[in-house]
Amino acid sequence: MSLNTAESRRTAMVVYGTRPEAVKMAPVVRALEASAHVRPVVAVTGQHREMLDQVNDVFGIKPAFDLDLCAPGQSLTDITMGALAGVGRLLAEERPDVVLVQGDTTTTYAAALAAFYLKIPVVHLEAGLRTHDRYDPFPEEVNRRLTTQLASLHLAPTATSQANLLADGIDPAAIVVTGNTVIDALHWTVAQQLPYADPALAALDATSAPLLLVTAHRRESWGEPMVRIGRAVAQIAIDHPEARVVFPIHRNPVVREAVLPALAGLPNVVVTEPQPYGQFCRLMARATVILTDSGGVQEEGPSLGVPVLVMRDTTERPEAVATGTVKLVGTDPDRIIAEIHRLITDADARAAMARAINPYGDGRAAERTVAAVEHLFGLRPRPAEFGVSTSVAMPVSLGSSQQLLVG
Repeated sequence: MSLNTAESRRTAMVVYGTRPEAVKMAPVVRALEASAHVRPVVAVTGQHREMLDQVNDVFGIKPAFDLDLCAPGQSLTDITMGALAGVGRLLAEERPDVVLVQGDTTTTYAAALAAFYLKIPVVHLEAGLRTHDRYDPFPEEVNRRLTTQLASLHLAPTATSQANLLADGIDPAAIVVTGNTVIDALHWTVAQQLPYADPALAALDATSAPLLLVTAHRRESWGEPMVRIGRAVAQIAIDHPEARVVFPIHRNPVVREAVLPALAGLPNVVVTEPQPYGQFCRLMARATVILTDSGGVQEEGPSLGVPVLVMRDTTERPEAVATGTVKLVGTDPDRIIAEIHRLITDADARAAMARAINPYGDGRAAERTVAAVEHLFGLRPRPAEFGVSTSVAMPVSLGSSQQLLVG
C-alpha cells in the first residue's frame, strides 16, 4: 500500500542522515505525529550511524526506512551518489506529498535533489544560513545554497536567515521564520537529566571545578589546524590544573590522529567517545566554557547561559556573536589559550558572555514548522512567526519568486 492511501492525512517524508539533523528533526517528527492533517514518515540515510541511532532512541523515533549508507572511508562523492540514488528510489516508490530536509548536510542536498527530480515539493528547515564563503564551512555552505534553489518552502530560524533568503531572490511568501528546532530539542532533553554512562563524567557532579567542554570535527580544520587545536587544549589543561577538560573526540581517524597525541597523559583531561545526545546536553549545561567548531552548539550554548568560543574564522550564525554570548577565535593556539584563560579566571568577563540571551528560538519552532507545512497545503492560515530582536543582516567573520509545487 502506498503511503498516501494509508490514511487521509497528507504524508510528509522526513529525511535525515546525521546526528545534528536527527536532533533538529526530532521535535518536528513529534509535532507532526500530533497533527490532524499531516503525518510523518521518517527515512534515514545513515550518513552517521551510531550517533544517529542514539538520537532516535532518546526521542523514541523508529524510522520507517533506513538506507544504511554509512561506510568506512567514503568520500563526499560516495555519500552524495548513495543518498541521491537511495532516496530517489524510495521517493519513486512511496510518493509522499512533501519532503522535509534540514540544514546543510550532504544528505540534505541529495534528498532535496531527489525530490525535485520527482516534482515533490521540498520544505527546508534551518534555511537561509550563509557565510558567503563557499569553502567555509565545507561542504555545508554550498549544500545549503543548492538546497535553497530546490526548496518550495523555506523555514528560516531567524530574521537574519530570512534576510539572506530575500537577498537570494526568494519569494517572501515562501519563507516562514520559525526559530530553530534545536532549542525545542535542548529544552526537552535537559529536563530529562539523562544519566552519564561514563564514570569519569558522572564524577563531575561531585566537583565544582571549572569545566571546559571541547568538540572539534570540521573538515576545513583537518590537518595542521586540528593539530593546533589539540596543542591549545593541552596547554590550557597544563595552565589550569584546577579545571577539568572534557573532549568527546570525533570518530574520524583524521581528527583523532591530529588531536590525541597532545592530550595523552594529562590528568585533568577526559577524552571520551562521542557522547549520546542526552549526556552531551547535560555536559553543556554543566560547562563553564564551551570550545567548539560545531554549528548547533553555537545555538545551544546561549540557551544554557554558557559562553561559547568558536574555532572558526567565519560563522553563518551571527546573532549570538552580536549579542556577545559567542565569540570567534579561529584555530590560533595563542588566541584560544588567551580567551579560555580570561573566561576561567575573570568572573565578570564570563558573566558578560553567559547572559542567557537566545536569538535562536523559544521552544516552539516545531509547532511553527508543522503549521507552515499545513499552510503549504492550504489547511490553515499562515502561522505567526518567531520574532528576533537583532539588527544583524550579514554573517560574521574573524578577521526571483519561487512557485509552491503542491497541488
